[in-house]
Amino acid sequence: MINISETKTEIPFWLKLNLTVEEAAKYSGIGEKNIRNLLKEKACPFLFMVGNKHLVKRHEFEKFIESKHYI
Repeated sequence: MINISETKTEIPFWLKLNLTVEEAAKYSGIGEKNIRNLLKEKACPFLFMVGNKHLVKRHEFEKFIESKHYI
């Protein structure tokens, strides 16, 4: 019998399409609280909802960060 936990592969942040808030914070250096506040804004371009779970669309998040001088 194969143990699933032993076969689980970690994917690096920069290869994932969507990130958790925690991953996005580590990836960008922006605090989790600031990311959560950005996700609450109306028409946030990098919000991806899965049920009640908030995920960050990595490509759109990178574009957003590149277009800003401060947050």
